[in-house]
Formats: sequence, C-alpha cells, structure tokens
Amino acid sequence: MSEAVDQRLPFHLRGNFAPVFDERDDHVLDVEGTIPDELNGLFLRNGANPSSGRSAHWFLGDGMVHGLRLEGGKALWYRNRYVQTPSLRDPGVPRISDAGVIDHANSKANTHVLGHAGRIFALEEGSFPYELDAQLDTLGPCTLPGPGGEIDTAFTAHPHVCAETGEMIGFGYGQLPPYLVYYRVDPQGRVLQREEIEVPGPTMQHDFMISRRHAIFMDLPVVFDMQLALKGTMPYHWSDDYGARIGIMPREGRNADVRWFEVDPCYVFHTVNAWDVQEDGAEKVVLDVCRISEMWRESNGLGFEEAEQSLHRFEFDLTNDRVTETKLDDRKMDFPRIDDRRVGLENRYAYTLQMDDRSGYAGHLKFDLQTGGSEFHPYTGGSPGEPVFVPAAGSAPDSDEGFVLSYVYDERSGRSEVQILDAARFEAPALARIKLPVRVPFGFHGSWVPQG
Repeated sequence: MSEAVDQRLPFHLRGNFAPVFDERDDHVLDVEGTIPDELNGLFLRNGANPSSGRSAHWFLGDGMVHGLRLEGGKALWYRNRYVQTPSLRDPGVPRISDAGVIDHANSKANTHVLGHAGRIFALEEGSFPYELDAQLDTLGPCTLPGPGGEIDTAFTAHPHVCAETGEMIGFGYGQLPPYLVYYRVDPQGRVLQREEIEVPGPTMQHDFMISRRHAIFMDLPVVFDMQLALKGTMPYHWSDDYGARIGIMPREGRNADVRWFEVDPCYVFHTVNAWDVQEDGAEKVVLDVCRISEMWRESNGLGFEEAEQSLHRFEFDLTNDRVTETKLDDRKMDFPRIDDRRVGLENRYAYTLQMDDRSGYAGHLKFDLQTGGSEFHPYTGGSPGEPVFVPAAGSAPDSDEGFVLSYVYDERSGRSEVQILDAARFEAPALARIKLPVRVPFGFHGSWVPQG
C-alpha cells in the first residue's frame, strides 16, 4: 500500500495499527540478551484485527491473540490465532434476533486475555467469555455456571482476581435493561453471585475495581447512542446531562447496599487498583485510575485525543459520606498494571504506558506510590504496548522484584519483539529482546499465564 493511500485510511487501519492476516507458528526465534530461567509460561496479548482489513472503529475488529511461550531461559514459540467466533466466520450474522434477543456468543473477543481456574479466556465487554487452550485454539463461549447462577449477559473485558480469595469478580453492562449486572466467580471458575445493579441508563462501563471488602462501579457520562449504533460505529457519546458518580458496594452485597458518590465529570477506561483504609476513625476506600477529562463529543465516536489523561486518585470516606480527588501525575498515560498479588490491597508500585502526540506510545512509566517518585523507560526506535508485571520467584508481594514484559514494534525493521525489563532496574536496558519474525499490531490487553 502506498504511503499516500495509507494516510487516507483511519488511524486504526494504517501503520502498526493495521491488521495482519496470517496465523503463524514460529519455533526459531532470535534472542538478544538473557531470558530469566524462572519465566515459565505464556505471554499473551489480545487486540482488534479485522479479518476483512476494514472496520468502522478500532474497537470493532476481530479478536486475534498473540502468544509467546517461555521456558527455562528459552523462547519456545510465537503463535497468533483469531478467536473463532460467529462474527469472524460470518460477519453478517446478527447479534440481535427479530424478537430482540441478544446473542452474547456472537463476539469480537478482542480486548483482553487472561488465565483463571486453569483456563484461558479471551474477553470483550459485549459478549460471553471465550475459552482458549494453551495452543491458543478456540474452545468456545462459556457462561461459568455455578451455585449463584451463570453469566447470562455481556461480561466485562476487565474482571479482577482477588489477591486473597482467588475470586474473579466482574460485571456486565448493556444497552437494554438490566444495564449493569455484578458477578462473583470462585477460584474454580463457577459463578457464586449474580446481582443486578440499578443505574439511570445505558452507560459504557469499561472497567471497575475491587478492594478487600468492596466492589467499585463507575457510572460516568459516556452513554449509548442509537444513531451511532445504526451507523455501525462505536455507539456511545459524551453527555453533559447524565452526571458522573462512583458506587461502592460490599463485595457480597446487593443493589440496595450500593453507596453512590458524585464526582467531577470524567471518564475512566482503566483502573489501577483500590484498597480499604481505616484512618482518623473513618472507613475509607482509595481508588487509583487513569482519568480522562472528557471524550467522544464528536459524532464519529472519536475526539478524546486532546483530552487530559492523568494518573488520578479518588478517596471515598464512607463514614462521613464524602469523596476527594487528587491528580497524582499529569503526564498522558493509560494501560496501567500492578503486581496482580496486590489486587484489592494497597500497592506500592504501578506501571503505565505513556503516550505523546508524536509517536503515540512513548514508553513505560513506573510509579512508587509510597515515595511519589517515578521512572521512565523509553524504547528508542520502537513503540511498546501495555506493560505486564511478572513477579520474581519468592519475591515479596509489595516489592518491585520481577519483570516487565511488553510487545514492542520496531519501526526500523517493521517487525515486533518482546522485551523483558528488570522492574527493579527500570531504566536499564532490557534483559532480553526476543525478535519475532512478524509485526504484532498495536492492540489492547494481555497477561502472563504461568505454565507447569
């Protein structure tokens, strides 16, 4: 494709956002540096990769999962696979029947991929989870039936696994009632609780968070727009009339137990973490997020490129019924990750993807939330994706002993690699650069899944 033609395409169909079409199995990979022997598992990443080469919005392409298998200091293979959904096999299959019934198995399955209960799930917030095997082949949609019911609505791309109980806690939102449904899934992968949460209307709730004792919902002013839906693009827009509030509910609570706190209008795609605090005789919940000042005012579903995207903290005083907000850092960032062993517990370290107006993805930031310090790791000649933290064997759960992994696009070669950083020496050169023989398009989220 010529550069002139490429520049006429929307951003998500050109450069390293453009899709790739071949499903690969590569077993001979060049490595610069040394892969830590203890890294034994799969480094997975999901993203939108339209099989036709076209999609109306970045978020609407078919799901493709990329995987790198590491074991004993070696990179055994790189593999990529489309998630085999009805939408991939036949894009014309309707998600809504003539009777108005939504087919939640008809998914893009393109947003996240994670492990839970010995299984691997590809997730997209409009549909059921899709299960994959360790070779990235699709096993099919699943509803995780258990003593508390099953998933019978859409399910979030961002469930969170409690560091203490091992429960996977999530939710689903939709354009029709019930607009918000809360789910608790036990460590064996069975639904323990299904609870409908009342909200005024159909908002886009991409993420939420948990603390040790609470679930935290974000009912923010990005609302469903039928006219956009009929155009086939992202069917949401900013509303100055909807309001903005965050709800706090006991983890095993019910709809009547949710306490809503009004906040300044904003949007949050991704949370960092949350934890409970007893301070000055008051019960509090602290929530760190990547906050966007506003987005999607334009009719084409875009329009947040100029918005402020900053590291932000909400503190909810449950005893005195008030909330305070603090900007922790004003650099433009998103895709935050922490040591998963601290989910729901106070974390010292956080890692984010810093963005700039020139290259899009400038590098990774590491925050020490205890001291207020930060470090930056640039990728000269390359553009990284989401940073994923993998703890070192035997490390303390609140330390930075471990590794940060990311898929990185090499602008010079036109191919991608996986880089492994020493999290404790964050600004040092990578421990290992695993060269992939192909380009991995910029995508969304991924996980480290340990293997035997």
